[in-house]
Amino acid sequence: MRSFSLAGLLSCQLPWRTVGVLVAVFSMSTAFAQAVVQVPVASVQLKSVGSGFMMDGVVQPVKQSTVSAQASGRIVTLAVKAGDQVRSGQLLATIDDRETQTGVQRSRAQVAQAQAELRNAQANFDRTRELLSKGFVSAAAMDTADAQLKSAQAGRDQASASDKQSGLTQGFTRVTAPFDAFVLQTLSEAGDLAFPGKPLLTLYAPMPLRVVVQVPVSRSVQVQGSAAVEVQARSADGSSQWVRPSQISHLPSADAVSQTIEWRLELPADVSKGLLPGQQVRVRFAAGQSQRLVIPASAILRRGELTAVYVVVDKGFALKAIRLGAEHGSQGVEVLAGLNDTDRVALEPLRAGLSGAQPAANSAK
Repeated sequence: MRSFSLAGLLSCQLPWRTVGVLVAVFSMSTAFAQAVVQVPVASVQLKSVGSGFMMDGVVQPVKQSTVSAQASGRIVTLAVKAGDQVRSGQLLATIDDRETQTGVQRSRAQVAQAQAELRNAQANFDRTRELLSKGFVSAAAMDTADAQLKSAQAGRDQASASDKQSGLTQGFTRVTAPFDAFVLQTLSEAGDLAFPGKPLLTLYAPMPLRVVVQVPVSRSVQVQGSAAVEVQARSADGSSQWVRPSQISHLPSADAVSQTIEWRLELPADVSKGLLPGQQVRVRFAAGQSQRLVIPASAILRRGELTAVYVVVDKGFALKAIRLGAEHGSQGVEVLAGLNDTDRVALEPLRAGLSGAQPAANSAK
C-alpha cells in the first residue's frame, strides 16, 4: 500500500476542496494512531480458598416414573409426545378395550343372576321359617333353607367382586399420568401390542432435582470427611455460583464394575430452576482452607485450547499462557502455573491485545 505525506498531498495537482478533505482525514488518522489505549489491571493475589477435589455430576429428577401397561391389547392412541407437560390424571394412552368390555358385560350379568337367586333363597327362607313356626315342616327343612340363603349371599358377593375386577381391568385400558410431570420419552407407539408390564413412556417431575456423582471408593474416606460439598450452578446470565445441597446421601454399597459409590445431592428449589435433567455440573468436595493464587475471571483469555492472560511488562502487555484450577466464585479463579504473586494482569484482555495498549494509571498495583 502506498503512503502519502502532507507535503506530497499539497504538491499534487488536485482541487483545493479535495486537498482539504484529505488533509483532515490525514490529521485524524495521525491523532488516532498516537492515542493510547488505557486498560485496567489487577494484581495476582494469594488468597485462602477451600481445598479438596472436584468431580462431574449429572442432574437427575428426584421423582421419575416409567409408566407401563396393566392390560393386554393393541395401543389405539398415544396422546402425548416427548417434551409435553401433563397434569395428574391426564389421559396418556388408550388400549383396545373390546375384550375388557365383554368381561364387564359378563360380570354384570352374573351379578344380576346372583341377585335373583338371592331373592329366591330369601323368599324360601322366610316361607320355611313361617311354616316351621306352625309345625308344618321339620327343623331339617329350615336348616336347608338357611344353607341355601347363605350360599346365595356368597354367590352375590362373588359376582360383585368379579364385577369390580372387570371394572378395574376396563380402567387399565386408559393410561393416565400419576402426577404433574413432563414426558421424558415415549417407549411405544400407536399400533404396538401392549401387555402387563410393557413400558409405554417415562415421566419426570421438574421439581425437585438432585445431582448424582460417582465417587471412587479410593476417595470415599476423604469425601466423608469433607467440611463441605458444593454444586456449581449457572444462572440465566451465564454466571456461576457454588451452592450447598439441601440434603446429602449416598448408597451403602459400591458398584462392582466401576468401583464407585453413588452420592445424591438434593438441590434447593431456587437453584433447580436453572438446571435440566441430564445436564452435567461440577461438584466440589471441600476439606479445609489453603493458600492459592487467584485472578479475576474477566482477565482470562480463551482461544481454542489456549488459556492465557495479558501480563504487565514495562509499559505494555505480554501474552502469557497459564494453567487454571478450580473456580471460587467471587474470589476468582485458581491459577496452578504460569503466574506468581508479583504479576499484574489485564482485566480486559481484548483491549490489552491492541497496539499501544498500556496499564491504566488508576488500576490496582
